[in-house]
Amino acid sequence: MAKFELKLPKMGESVAEATITSWLKDVGDTIEADEAVLEIATDKVDSEVPSEVDGVLVEKLFNVDDVVQVGQTIAVIEIEGEDSGESEASVSEPVKEEAPKAAAEVTKTVVAAKETVEPVISSGDRFYSPLVKNIAKKEGISQAELDSVPGTGKDGRVTKNDIKSYLESRSSAPVSTAKPDSPKQEVPQKTVEPQQVKNTETKQSAVTEPIRNTGEDEIIEMSRMGKLISKHMVDSVQTSAHVQSFIEADVTNIWNWRNKHKNNFKAREGENLTFTPIFMEAVAKAIRDFPMINISVQGDSIVKKKHINLGMAAALPDGNLIVPVIKDADQLNLLGMAKKVNDLANRARENKLSPDDIQGGTYTVTNVGTFGSIMGTPIINQPQVAILALGAIRKVPAVIETPQGDFIGIRYKMFLSHSYDHRVVNGALGGQFVKAVKDYLEAWDMNREI
Repeated sequence: MAKFELKLPKMGESVAEATITSWLKDVGDTIEADEAVLEIATDKVDSEVPSEVDGVLVEKLFNVDDVVQVGQTIAVIEIEGEDSGESEASVSEPVKEEAPKAAAEVTKTVVAAKETVEPVISSGDRFYSPLVKNIAKKEGISQAELDSVPGTGKDGRVTKNDIKSYLESRSSAPVSTAKPDSPKQEVPQKTVEPQQVKNTETKQSAVTEPIRNTGEDEIIEMSRMGKLISKHMVDSVQTSAHVQSFIEADVTNIWNWRNKHKNNFKAREGENLTFTPIFMEAVAKAIRDFPMINISVQGDSIVKKKHINLGMAAALPDGNLIVPVIKDADQLNLLGMAKKVNDLANRARENKLSPDDIQGGTYTVTNVGTFGSIMGTPIINQPQVAILALGAIRKVPAVIETPQGDFIGIRYKMFLSHSYDHRVVNGALGGQFVKAVKDYLEAWDMNREI
């Protein structure tokens, strides 16, 4: 009997690893080709890994919550045929990750310290995957130290990202060097006002004091997606200097034009004509006018994007948001834009987005008006530098200017909220861009065909 190695397939651009969320097959189960063997999760979407062959599952190389690199063998399937010996030999050897060159340049003192660390074991309710144990061993993390690392995995388990974050914070902490021979110097004490002491104590208590549970409160653990979104939002606020510009757009012509064409479009194309593709078209045109909105920051350099890939925030069935991407949005006509928007929105609602569908975005648009909000201040979707929020369309009284004079009329208006990274986008560019979007919307041609 031959053995086939089931490897973690490539799941899209920039996706290098995935977390195993559940095994759908057990050792000894018969598997058919294209049948799902396990479920995995990236930092974007969940998906299944199917078998490429017919056979019997004979070995699982990873457990639930383990992080697996793309290309690593995750299971062994026994299939019909003669064994060449190559597959079996490759399976029996543990999977080795290529270490960075810099890792070899460690001091002898650190190496000696790491060799004295006792092996890490799972203790009590704390389960550690083989990958986490290996990292702890390589980095010289003791059992007590690892037990203190907060885990974001299922049931509070420590993931690869958790231990990486801990190592980064540990390495960035200042190291004090003691000088026993140097005489102690008296440092003059600074007089602290009572109000300052009170403010300091208040801040410390706000951070360290745990939330008191009366026993009547319901404790709900955040979902895996919720934890990832939470971290992504906090990282964005800590990275970018957020600033906002607001502008109001008169979309009466768009409102009337859509009402005129939506029934015919539904009958002809079999799907709805929404406002979203119209807004996306205006944003893509404005980005062509102001390409320095379509950038990202890399250290002290600015990366100017060649393609205009628009992300559109869409709701998932569990209430979380995901951002599928319309690639080369400026190359689509209105019909193509409507088809693409509907396709991505439908597949988002059905949890059928692929990793490629959410990669490569260069600018994001979110429709807060869907929830009844007239405006919002969205957080930038890193590594982008700007995001546009679309408020609800409202019927309001407005002053209408005509050659015959001004008068009051009923108009359909909406607010556009533009959040941008003030490190690289100044107020003039941020304001001019959102003004351009407004101008494109207000200049809508009522005689346009679709």
